[in-house]
Amino acid sequence: MTPQYIAYLSFMSILTFVYYVVDKSRAKRNAWRASEKLLLSLSFFGGAIGGYMAMFVARHKTRKWYFHVVNLIGMGWQIALLIYLL
Repeated sequence: MTPQYIAYLSFMSILTFVYYVVDKSRAKRNAWRASEKLLLSLSFFGGAIGGYMAMFVARHKTRKWYFHVVNLIGMGWQIALLIYLL
């Protein structure tokens, strides 16, 4: 179960990172963007590490306190489950 969970977290983190970066790029061009609900859901349900990294790499959504909270809570439960599975 642990290798599958690590693969899931890795996939979700990469996917979430890409979504945040693409959304930032689209924001600069005034193009269609992903909803905040989608970004937060991706972070909470497995992609918190990628989402939080992307917030600072792309400087995206860093002023919104709830993005910090959701990413940190998501990271907390994702890491806690990983430790439990190990």
